[in-house]
Amino acid sequence: MQPTSAHGWRSHYTLVLLMLVYMMSFIDRQIMGILMEPIKREFQVSDTAMGVLSGLTFALFYTALSIPFSRYADRANRRNFVAWCCAAWSAMTALCGAATGYWSLALARVGVAVGEAGGTAPSLSMVADHYPPARRGRAMGVFWLGPQLGILLGLTLGGWIAQNYGWRAAFVWMGLPGVALALLLRYTATEPGRGRWEGTSGDAKEPIGVLMRDLMASCAFKRITLAGLMMGLAGYGIGIWTPAFLVRSHGMSLQGAGAVMGLLGGLMAGCGALFSGWLCDVLAKRDARWRVGVPALGCAFSLPFALAFYTWPAGDVWMLGSFAVPKAVAFYMGFGITAAWWTAPVYTVLADLVPAHRRATAISVFNLGLTMVGAGLGPLMVGMFSDALVPQFGQEALRWALAICVVACYGMGLMAFLATLQPYGRERQAAAALAVSAR
Repeated sequence: MQPTSAHGWRSHYTLVLLMLVYMMSFIDRQIMGILMEPIKREFQVSDTAMGVLSGLTFALFYTALSIPFSRYADRANRRNFVAWCCAAWSAMTALCGAATGYWSLALARVGVAVGEAGGTAPSLSMVADHYPPARRGRAMGVFWLGPQLGILLGLTLGGWIAQNYGWRAAFVWMGLPGVALALLLRYTATEPGRGRWEGTSGDAKEPIGVLMRDLMASCAFKRITLAGLMMGLAGYGIGIWTPAFLVRSHGMSLQGAGAVMGLLGGLMAGCGALFSGWLCDVLAKRDARWRVGVPALGCAFSLPFALAFYTWPAGDVWMLGSFAVPKAVAFYMGFGITAAWWTAPVYTVLADLVPAHRRATAISVFNLGLTMVGAGLGPLMVGMFSDALVPQFGQEALRWALAICVVACYGMGLMAFLATLQPYGRERQAAAALAVSAR
């Protein structure tokens, strides 16, 4: 009987630590969403400028360094590398609180991007080597709790701190715990053997051109990357701008918007990530293509929830004591659950398609597009749409910018996932046969 993990309880412990590190990454990356309004007011800049600060500035440096960092991680100790990167980005997040103007804050955000460039792909490579293919969906689901907990803590606690102590204090308070977590990962976690479940570690010193040639020859990789681009474009735009939408269109406070995005959105998305990881493992026993089918279902279910959330009229609320909760939030809860269905299955698909010695780099190539297009252009796209729609919709411009972007991106993402089904089935069988012959 195949073991359920590489190192027993130590694998589970390492998985939890990696999830918490990713949580800190997302806190440090997404806290800009709840701080948009006070930073914009203090520095007197446009929505487009804030879109550049929150998205493009981060994405340019993240994507420039993610592939070389991942190439290094494919040869080196991944645990140590992720730990020191976590310490670096957490320290730079705290330094954001010392910014004296727009450009000094932009420089600090560059430092956050440089640190985070070495975090996600090596972590996912470790998860794939800690768990066998039949259990990777569930393990990836646990790992992808990190962003959801990051949303929950970053937006809820960050909103409370910003409301009571100012946006600078929010950066400091949310950055420093990551340094302690980095030390815990470095000195207590377990580095798994590379390629344990495939029976070979491969040649990690192959030229990058060979790897890129093979990735570009994979129809499944290209199509699922396109789907990821669409998910990232919508996801980062939503994450950054939805708190501002709740403030502008529904009259909520920063603390209230943070509670909706963090407590409700984070909890629902966490449930969605766990459920999708479990579901794709269960359904993949019948047909491996369900690892792509589950994200496609998530896209289809998400669209009506998103459209209802962003178009529901202001003023229609429930009263919880003295706290007014827009009824639109009910649709956001449904959207939060289903919108997270793509994450765990997609990275499980990548682990299936790519040999162990290439995983960190291949995931980094996937994340490069996800971050460059998603984090770089998502917030900027929504900000530009919002500015352009002001003459027609005034204060409600952001509402319609978000609605248009979400519907367009999720619609194209659904088509890309459906187009991936057949090539993934073929290429997964070929990769499994090659792994067996290599043993």
